[in-house]
Amino acid sequence: MPVSPSTDTPPGLYDCIETPAGPVSFATRDDAVVAVFLGRRVRGEGRVTPVHREARRQLGAYLAGRLRAFDLPCGIDLAPFTTSVLHAVARIPWGETLAYGDVAAAVGNPKASRAVGQAVGANPLPLIVPCHRVLAAGGRLGGFGGGLAWKRWLLALEGVSWRE
Repeated sequence: MPVSPSTDTPPGLYDCIETPAGPVSFATRDDAVVAVFLGRRVRGEGRVTPVHREARRQLGAYLAGRLRAFDLPCGIDLAPFTTSVLHAVARIPWGETLAYGDVAAAVGNPKASRAVGQAVGANPLPLIVPCHRVLAAGGRLGGFGGGLAWKRWLLALEGVSWRE
């Protein structure tokens, strides 16, 4: 049963895609994607925009294994460090991973692995910004805001192996 947006979700037009791993909801506002929710069914009323239709198409294609990189306008406002981390994560190609330490080095702060973990955990656009591609040291699974079952499913979709 779909639920309406709550006070912990940003304002916008919501939609939900059903996938083999479970529901994926997303929100668009002002011609940009502003949030993606794994495992939640959120739907709302509103005018469907071209960006909304394109987000639905691209998310569905990615989750079916037919799209490897997103080309969507995103509208998020985060702290500068978090933004730099998410930009680095967004550059990790389909089927590849980096460790938290690698991302920390990529943003010029090699000792900031924990801070990178917090920034990745604050990602409002999982899938679009592929934070599931960030693993703990030694290829271990690590954490994931959408839950480890989702992380395993997404990595398997991309043909990536990991250690538990």
